[in-house]
Amino acid sequence: MKISVFGMGLMGAPIAMKLAQSRFSVTVYNRTAEKLEPFKKLGLGTTSVANEAIAASDYLLLTLSDFSAINAVLFSGTSSDLIGKTIIQMGTIAPKESKILEKKITELGGQYLEAPVLGSIPQAKSGTLLVMAGGTEMLFSECLPILQVLGETPTYIGKIGSAAALKLALNQLIASLTAGFSLSLGLIQREGVDLEKFMTILRASALYAPTFDKKLQRMGDRQFENPNFPTKHLLKDTNLFLQAAEDAELNAGGLIGIRNIIEQAIANQLAELDYSAIFEIIAPATEP
Repeated sequence: MKISVFGMGLMGAPIAMKLAQSRFSVTVYNRTAEKLEPFKKLGLGTTSVANEAIAASDYLLLTLSDFSAINAVLFSGTSSDLIGKTIIQMGTIAPKESKILEKKITELGGQYLEAPVLGSIPQAKSGTLLVMAGGTEMLFSECLPILQVLGETPTYIGKIGSAAALKLALNQLIASLTAGFSLSLGLIQREGVDLEKFMTILRASALYAPTFDKKLQRMGDRQFENPNFPTKHLLKDTNLFLQAAEDAELNAGGLIGIRNIIEQAIANQLAELDYSAIFEIIAPATEP
């Protein structure tokens, strides 16, 4: 089975490596040729020309940054490029964007499965991503050998748009939980409450989420380098959720406030740092 993986970013690179280790024939595409060098050394097929990556495989796995990047890669060549191709879209995009992609790809003779994932670099490397799939059940079954390499139990969600919506719902919780925990932690610090007592009570309550402990050290040390998911991506996904919420006639006023905080973080040069850096905006450091 030949697979072309598009986009060698934070997630694309470990996903391509995991597939190659599982003895698939993998070609990797990235428009920046320098990012292809590590894959060349490992003997994988590489190209910075999208049409070459499309021609190289029957399965095209997309780990691109957004809807515009997907359009630029898939639809910049001739209309015959996608005939007989299966496109597996693993990035975070809006449900309506996923539906547009399905329509375009189908009209060009291809098949389309949305398969966004929850997890980051460690889970991509270990093959323990949470994979959510939207499309036909028949195509989901056909793609299972690929998806099971990346996540042990891929879940079929439903029609196109359903998995994209579920992924946005989960990423909205990333923003909301991180902002909420940052605010609580900030008050604890300002009032001199013992941190371990706070965490002990929180861990024993129904309010606890494991992400609190995952981000506690970063927030306590105010060290946000080497992110698995940077602040700029959190803003992109928050905007996508707000767009979907407006389409669904939901009141997302609380999330709009969180978006303002994320925008302030980016304005303060925190875009490339771990998203928990929004703590710096919610609870700025005080003079000792």
